[in-house]
Order: sequence, then structure tokens, then C-alpha cells
Amino acid sequence: MRRIWYSVAMSLDGYIAGPNGEYDWIPMDPDIDFAAMMSRFDTVLMGRNTFEVMQSSGQDDFMSGIKTIVVSRTLRPEDYPQVTVVGENLESFVAQLRQEPGKDIWLFGGGVLFRSLLDAGLVDQIEVAILPILLGEGIPLASPSSRRARLRFASSKVYEKTGTILLEYAVER
Repeated sequence: MRRIWYSVAMSLDGYIAGPNGEYDWIPMDPDIDFAAMMSRFDTVLMGRNTFEVMQSSGQDDFMSGIKTIVVSRTLRPEDYPQVTVVGENLESFVAQLRQEPGKDIWLFGGGVLFRSLLDAGLVDQIEVAILPILLGEGIPLASPSSRRARLRFASSKVYEKTGTILLEYAVER
């Protein structure tokens, strides 16, 4: 079964983006092997807000060759033929997607989408790059929920040049 990885950068105070979705505070660490990271995935799953930020900034080209799935109740699939838009039955869609052959699936950005899939038992790994910055406000790592999620430590790595700490956890079932 394909695994779903929530792989995201986060400020030390728990935000994955600024209040307007900005991510200009995330440095490109020269020691992070982004090609190796991307080679683990053949599918990226993101929410509408993340998709629109990536499109408006012109930063969506790094996902060329990767199947892109956007979760949205408002986007019209016919307006975005280059991506798959999923509006209803998200849990069953993602459960089916995990059963298909292929590499792992990258859950990219979106604390609300992450929390809903985590609560549904559909997230397997959480990989958070903690950056040495305090944003003060913004989009949190995960939206609030009354459900707890137990995690098991898997690995860590420190990137000295930027002070980034990469933490990886497996979601316990």
C-alpha cells in the first residue's frame, strides 16, 4: 500500500505559512537533496489554497511529472485539466488512491487537509522541517481537532547551514 507523507516546512512557533500563505521565509538549504526527496513520490495531494498560492507565484513547475490532486469544493475540474480536482468523497478517493500501484503520496501544505486526513487514519508519516524563525501568526501545522494522534519517532537530521531540523514520525494506528 502506498503511504501518505505530510512533508512540510514549519516555523519554530508552529506555522507552515504566513497569514496570507506566504512562504518567503523558507530558505533553500543547499544540503537538502530535493531531487532525492521528490523521487520518493509520484503523486502530490494539496488543498485549494496551497494550489492557488503555488499557481499565482509560478512555483508549481517543480512538480512537473508528478500527478497533482487538488482538494476543493469550489474549483471546477474543467478549468484545470492538468490536475485532478476532488471535491466530494475525499476519504474514499484517498483510500482508493493508496491502493493503486505507484510511489508514495506527498501531502503538500494545508493544515486543514492534513488534519482531516490524519483524523480519518489516512496519513502514515509526518516529516517536518523546523526552521529557526518565529512568524508570530499564520497558517498552523494542523487545524484544531478533538482527536489525538500518537506518533512514533523515526529519524532526525540537522542542517547546520540554515539551522533547519528535520523530524520524521510515523503515525501510530
